[in-house]
Amino acid sequence: MSAGLKKSSSNGCEKPLTSEEQQAKINEVRRLIGPLPDKLSIYCSDASISRHLRARNWNIKKATKMLKGTLKWRAEYKPEEIRWEEIACEAETGKIYRTNFIDKHGRSVLVMRPSCQNTKSTKGQIRYLVYCMENVILNLPAEQEQMVWLIDFHGFNLSHISVKVTKETAHVLQDHYPERLGVAILYNPPKFFEPFFTLVKPFLEPKTYNKVKFVYADDLNTMKIMEDLFNMDQLESAFGGKDASGFDFNKYAERMKEDDKRMPSLWSSQSLPLATPQPTLASVTASKPVNIDSYSDSSDYDSKLDGSKSHAIDAKVVSPDNDSSLTDGGHGPSNINQDEIVSLDGKA
Repeated sequence: MSAGLKKSSSNGCEKPLTSEEQQAKINEVRRLIGPLPDKLSIYCSDASISRHLRARNWNIKKATKMLKGTLKWRAEYKPEEIRWEEIACEAETGKIYRTNFIDKHGRSVLVMRPSCQNTKSTKGQIRYLVYCMENVILNLPAEQEQMVWLIDFHGFNLSHISVKVTKETAHVLQDHYPERLGVAILYNPPKFFEPFFTLVKPFLEPKTYNKVKFVYADDLNTMKIMEDLFNMDQLESAFGGKDASGFDFNKYAERMKEDDKRMPSLWSSQSLPLATPQPTLASVTASKPVNIDSYSDSSDYDSKLDGSKSHAIDAKVVSPDNDSSLTDGGHGPSNINQDEIVSLDGKA
């Protein structure tokens, strides 16, 4: 397990947590989350809880609040149930796709081309982004939990700038996929993009912002970032590599359809060992109610948490036929059978 960080209350300095201290915090978050159905508990593996803790600098209260929000979002939005046929129209221009190679650290690579935007629906664009995130996680190599974003600014102009989409993208990535991004490379961004990036910086957590690297094809110093990260024979020529094959929609569609077939079986009962066994959750049956709306109101969260022994998550989730949008917060009517709650934390 990677070393965590803890801020000293006396001087603000950061010092590493021991493995034992990290595990104790993971166990405490799990205790505060409370019992969950088996499918939802997959998302509460040690690895998943650790990512939420790292994203909140190992603050138990903040990490617990964040994880409960993610559990609620997953139960409502059902990202693991999105299929290629639903979002294929968003993918036609190759604006976002997973490459067939990994970087030198074993991380899957997601290419983004803002100039290839082909739809106007923020909801549809975010849904496709979520599909791509789930697909990347599904395909992460063993022992790897992060990905690389390669953002190509070729052909980018002012008409492609959307503060709304950028804000929603940051929200999804930071709140529901914590510590999944290893590095985001902005390749050949135009000069006018820099003021925009300054504008959206407040939407980004410092950890996320620090993972953003600007690379320019005519700058040998920044191009070294590409050489250090990628096998240049595999990297697309658009990013300074030697592979000139480019994006083929039909071939990509076949890859995604095959991946869609793997998604349900990955989280069947046979796949549960992928998550760290949770003895305290094993006795929970599917008929046990869960309350995902607990602490959705941050105003009284800390006071409830401080005086609690353990809090189960109480389910209030939307029915499958109700359309839940990220752009309106994803809230809707609550009426769904527990067996329909499927959680996905790929390489948890």
